[in-house]
Amino acid sequence: MKKADIGLIGLAVMGENLVLNMESKGFTVAVYNRTIDKVDKFISGRGTGKKFIGCHTIQDLCSNLERPRKVMMLVKAGSPVDDFIEQIIPHLEPGDIIIDGGNSHFPDTIRRTAYVESQGLLYIGTGVSGGEEGALLGPSMMPGGSPAAWPAVKTIFQAVAAKVGDEPCCDWVGENGAGHFVKMVHNGIEYGDMQIICEAYQMMKELLGMTADEMHDVFAEWNKGDLDSYLVEITRDILGFRDENGDALVEKILDTAGQKGTGKWTGVSALDLGIPLTLIGESVFARCLSAQKDLRVKASTYLSGPEKLFKGDKAQFLSDLKDALLGAKIISYAQGYDLMGEAAKEYKWNLNNGGIALMWRGGCIIRSVFLGKIKEAFDKNPQLEHLLLDEYFKSTIEKAQVGWRRVVATAITNGVPAPCLATALTYFDGFRSERLPANLLQAQRDYFGAHTYERIDKPRGQFFHTNWTGRGGDTASTTYTV
Repeated sequence: MKKADIGLIGLAVMGENLVLNMESKGFTVAVYNRTIDKVDKFISGRGTGKKFIGCHTIQDLCSNLERPRKVMMLVKAGSPVDDFIEQIIPHLEPGDIIIDGGNSHFPDTIRRTAYVESQGLLYIGTGVSGGEEGALLGPSMMPGGSPAAWPAVKTIFQAVAAKVGDEPCCDWVGENGAGHFVKMVHNGIEYGDMQIICEAYQMMKELLGMTADEMHDVFAEWNKGDLDSYLVEITRDILGFRDENGDALVEKILDTAGQKGTGKWTGVSALDLGIPLTLIGESVFARCLSAQKDLRVKASTYLSGPEKLFKGDKAQFLSDLKDALLGAKIISYAQGYDLMGEAAKEYKWNLNNGGIALMWRGGCIIRSVFLGKIKEAFDKNPQLEHLLLDEYFKSTIEKAQVGWRRVVATAITNGVPAPCLATALTYFDGFRSERLPANLLQAQRDYFGAHTYERIDKPRGQFFHTNWTGRGGDTASTTYTV
């Protein structure tokens, strides 16, 4: 039998569907799972009559691969990836490739790339987005790692990836951990997008008293314009879904949100790099607050807020809410791209910003018509410093802000939490401010800690200390930024 073009370890939901995708594109795939029964069940089930080679050992998997061998893992992030790398290496030869297709943390991918290359092999860490359906029909893929590995996997990856027109939603991202970093930011933006949609849903429900059917109709309409996206589309479908007794299923789901860590990683990375990723950070904290269900139930019987008395024009408020979602969505992407830009400087990656937008236009969870505008912005100006400095995004967010401000004000006045819609607006106001109150903050730091400050009437880079009380000396702390 012909040897396989690629091997895959991990026949869970993503792995099983991805190999079916590969096989449907003409590739022969060797498959292995730590629980051997899963291999046999797959080969005799969904894999029946197809070009799969079922393997019961990693040695068997590697011996059934064409050179250069390409072994892809879709396993749980963390120590399982390191464990499998150690099991795979003895069965490979120089130039063979190990691929991690899971949601690994990018520092781990940086470390693993260096280690695998030290063994004479090549390594790829690739984000794979789109869930079960994306894996089967065409995911968004964001590969990075050893540049020399890309030509060997490009044909397979781009064949199975989603397409926008003739363009595959997959291209080389950059060295070592770049692919997993971009996937991490993708997931962070996903957190933010989901939360602002949930805030809109809560306002429709609690302020406007809308039914699930009415909300379904609104999201269906929104999905035809600037907000056309996968997450708005599935929100429409969720609101229209009925339980066995005919009730809206969404209203029977417990309001505690889970998370796997990629949103948190994005926020921590932003703190490490000094980027104000406020919307994504708030979306993570919103999930944390939702998880405190028992405490919130207790607080709801003890703490009181304003009575919800919305008496405005319902149609106008829905129009404003649409603008608020659009404005916040722009901020989410702008902050994400700001973070990627700073990471590229820190880790010396040459990221293709327009190409990343194209990779996200199809197959992935944050895919939307919106991303085409981001690609156009970077095609027009590859050195664009910030999305809000592009004319399209400038004009769009300026038009959206009037309704957006009314929504945030209404939410605050009526006691409806809108953490992401509000923080995105605050970021916009801060970003467009020539002068912020950090001058007072620096004076405070110098007062209690002699941390020094710069002056507006002196060149940047000169630092000064004032003896504010008359009791201190002239000694100042060393100036540094964490």
